[in-house]
Amino acid sequence: MKRFFAGFAVVSLLIAGVLSYFASGDPDGLDKTVEDTGIAEHAREHPFAGSAFADYALGGDDRFTGVAGVLGVVVVLGLSFGLFWLLRKKNNA
Repeated sequence: MKRFFAGFAVVSLLIAGVLSYFASGDPDGLDKTVEDTGIAEHAREHPFAGSAFADYALGGDDRFTGVAGVLGVVVVLGLSFGLFWLLRKKNNA
């Protein structure tokens, strides 16, 4: 089971760190629909728009998209591991 989780972590990090550079910079379907329907005129920025991870890049710089992806994976895996560790059943054997 440990090999599975280690492999899962490695594949996740590779996808986030390498393949993210090949992602399109053009708006996705939701953004395009919001623009086409005029809803964008009423939209406002979310509170984290100026944060370090805004726009899927570290500091808004597209050169650091992979770094932001890797950090995101590490944070999610760390939080998930911690949550599962806290919620695990303990055997009283």
